[in-house]
Amino acid sequence: MLGANAVLLIVTKTVTLVCGAILTTLTYRAYRRTESPAMRALCLGIGFVTLGAILGGSLHQFIGMPVAKSVTVEELFTAVGFFVLTYSLYTDQPTTAG
Repeated sequence: MLGANAVLLIVTKTVTLVCGAILTTLTYRAYRRTESPAMRALCLGIGFVTLGAILGGSLHQFIGMPVAKSVTVEELFTAVGFFVLTYSLYTDQPTTAG
């Protein structure tokens, strides 16, 4: 039987996956509609953060990677995601069709 902490972790990771997938999908659709480099970067950043959150727990749970290593992988993806999200704020010039 799962403890309260494990259930809470599963619930929060599930919410992260669902919300992250929705946000990534919506920003991808917006990028396809506008072809905005900022929207593309936003989509990638949200995708990295979401992937990191899910990957960290999955590596520990399914592969048996030690918690410290799986959290390091999660934080690496999160850091890259936030870097790309920050970059998206500075990439606001739309592409021009030539």
